[in-house]
Amino acid sequence: MTSKLMLLMLAAMFFLGACKSSTEQANASGAKSSAAAMEEAKGQPEEAEITAAPRVPAPIGNRGPKKLIVKLLTTEIEGEIADGKKYTFWTFNNIVPGSFIRVREGDEVEVRLRNDANSVLPHNIDLHAVNGPGGGAEATSAVAGKEEAFTFKAMNPGLYVYHCAAPPVPMHIGNGMYGLILVEPAGGLKPVDREYYIMQGEFYTKARESGLLEFDNDKAVSENPDYVLFNGKKGSLLGTGMIEAKVGETVRLFVGNGGPNLVSSFHVIGEIFDNVYQEGGTAVTHNVQTTIIPAGGSAIVEFKVDVPGEYVLVDHSLSRAFNKGAIGKLKVTGEKNPKVFKKGGL
Repeated sequence: MTSKLMLLMLAAMFFLGACKSSTEQANASGAKSSAAAMEEAKGQPEEAEITAAPRVPAPIGNRGPKKLIVKLLTTEIEGEIADGKKYTFWTFNNIVPGSFIRVREGDEVEVRLRNDANSVLPHNIDLHAVNGPGGGAEATSAVAGKEEAFTFKAMNPGLYVYHCAAPPVPMHIGNGMYGLILVEPAGGLKPVDREYYIMQGEFYTKARESGLLEFDNDKAVSENPDYVLFNGKKGSLLGTGMIEAKVGETVRLFVGNGGPNLVSSFHVIGEIFDNVYQEGGTAVTHNVQTTIIPAGGSAIVEFKVDVPGEYVLVDHSLSRAFNKGAIGKLKVTGEKNPKVFKKGGL
């Protein structure tokens, strides 16, 4: 073998060895970076799923605590309140009630509240699920076009109201600034077939020359509302808006009362609540006909539907239901069950 050929072979071996070494280092470095990135990602917050009524986010299930970010936008917008009548609503995320928030006991939750640039007044959020001054209200007070934030640990499982607490507080709530946040217990709630979000609130109105309705403070002080509504609009849970289930399914309703003044007597005509989580807490009562939900409070009701038909949801202070709008329907489809209910005698 010539010396020239030997030199060429040695050079090639050196080159291949260097390439292998570089590749191994790169792979090791990449694996280390990837592992470090995954480890770092575990501590990064996720954006929480939030939804509009009557839908709710998927159940939490049996997961561990996480870091979550909840984003809310406060707005002052015109919308239909009843029968083609327009009202100036104040909202979270352009809807009444505001988005349903679902977290787990032990989660660390960052709330980012942005006040729309077109707002006239400052807005904030007080979450009844928060252990801390004002429920976060002072920390999130934002003028038009600004964003504020705070973080809290969800320590107590239950269903909680949130609302704007900027002064005058009854006016902000009375214009529709309320919603629900569910803190599921560790391990999650027991599975059901259907879950829905219903929130009652009253509206005190007067008309401008244009016909647009706006908040009437005198009516609010005297607690004499023109409308008592489910989900911010007369008929929101009627017609195509009815909630639905099938015979044999279990239904869970997350029910809140934004107020700002009246107590709700929530009832489903033709059904008995198998389980009621009283005032949204962990105490459960059974075989309940009507449950009291205070202003700024909530309840979780569960029942199985055995017979098809349309079941009427009401505030059993019935003038509110049949004259002021606190009425909706649950449509149940499926086979008849004459052993449970039938027309006619034995």
